[in-house]
Amino acid sequence: MRKKIVAGNWKLNTTVQDGVALATEVEKQYTANGDKDVVVVLGTPFTHLTEVAKVTEHVAVSSQNCAAEAKGAFTGEVSAEMVKSTGAEYVILGHSERREYYGETSEILNKKVALALENGLTPIYCCGEALDIREAGTQNEFVINQLKETIFQLSEEDFKKIVIAYEPIWAIGTGKTATSDQAQEMHKALREAIAANFTPAIADDTSILYGGSCKPSNAPELFANPDVDGGLIGGASLKAEDFMGIINAF
Repeated sequence: MRKKIVAGNWKLNTTVQDGVALATEVEKQYTANGDKDVVVVLGTPFTHLTEVAKVTEHVAVSSQNCAAEAKGAFTGEVSAEMVKSTGAEYVILGHSERREYYGETSEILNKKVALALENGLTPIYCCGEALDIREAGTQNEFVINQLKETIFQLSEEDFKKIVIAYEPIWAIGTGKTATSDQAQEMHKALREAIAANFTPAIADDTSILYGGSCKPSNAPELFANPDVDGGLIGGASLKAEDFMGIINAF
């Protein structure tokens, strides 16, 4: 049975001290009142990982990225091995902001996924379409092709370790949200594509998260869909109460 997952993506927010305080409060509230059927993940900046891992026992920690190289003369980069050494268990890869702002290609992402898996990290692999693609009605083909160029090339054994996050780019930070039907349509299409590329059993076991302006107010409707297994949460993950509202929305 596939996991229900709510993962926060803090992006470029919080100091180490503020992040530790936020993680401590999420851990406290989740331990006391959280839906224990939901896997909770905090995607923090690199600088926070070690300290946040110290204050979380029931909540997992994720990096927001890792390098495409294992080691060497790559100033400013952080390797998958380094991420793993902090106590992190997950890494967010392929986020639309990384693709758009930093030019991350499928070739680069293939290297990052391989290194993450090699170092025992679970990739939360992002995919999604911009507004012009949605308006052209080619969103399903576009997003499935993103997977064909990357994680669909993995072995069955490695693919089973992947979590997918669908993010309609036009709904990130805009206040717009895909309707419940739009989210379900894409998640269903992705699951069918996984079944066709691997097996129906693998598709049924793959967690597919929704990432696009998910809030406590719309999470119950989104999560009620049969193919939506949780969320990759941006702004709402920066407040413990809001984040808990999403965790308990199943």
